Amino acid sequence: MKLARHGGVSLLYVMAAPAEYGPHLQARIAPLMTGVGPVEAAVSLGAALARLEAAGDLPDLIVSLGSCGSRVLDHAAVYQASSVAYRDMDASALGFPKGVTPLLDQPAVLPLPCPIPGVPTASLSTGANVVSGAAYDAIDAEMVDMETWALVRAAQTFGVPMIALRGVSDGRAELKALEDWTSTLHHVDETLAVALDRLIAVLEADGPAALELPALEISAPPRQDPAHLPAPDSITP
Repeated sequence: MKLARHGGVSLLYVMAAPAEYGPHLQARIAPLMTGVGPVEAAVSLGAALARLEAAGDLPDLIVSLGSCGSRVLDHAAVYQASSVAYRDMDASALGFPKGVTPLLDQPAVLPLPCPIPGVPTASLSTGANVVSGAAYDAIDAEMVDMETWALVRAAQTFGVPMIALRGVSDGRAELKALEDWTSTLHHVDETLAVALDRLIAVLEADGPAALELPALEISAPPRQDPAHLPAPDSITP
């Protein structure tokens, strides 16, 4: 993991799996690899940001890159995630709308900034399951992945904006083996690199002004947020 700097803006690149980190991206970035799924994503990015904060070196922007599934979008094409939902969250038995985390003042769908001209946008759903076939019927989003919601919440905790770039690797046919995902990743690597070059061009041209993005503020009560948890010796039974 290494912070990059373009146009006076510091960037932390984040990816989930080495299989998605092909030669085109390898030539451009040194990302934080979180591991697959929302738990690994939140733990890894949260820990990395805590270390950077302690060193006084938090990034100005987090850029999440990776693959996604979609049965409605062009395969191998790259999209900026315009919003993200957490499909695993369902506390409807307690009276909360599906997708809303109980006692957390956050909507079921979080908007995300899309600062790259010429790169299309699409809605995204995050969860711990691999979506395939008829499972898409229950999802009200154009793309599916396993990390973005968790990454956004970790980024919010430290007050760092995040954008998500996703290349469509699967979804048209039902997944039956690992190769059904990995066989298209070389195309996704190439198209992600093109989108990344466009982002860098925006930052080089506009500098920090490019980060005048819609705020994704934390509105949770302080003790529900990892950055504000009390120290262990202040907790009483």
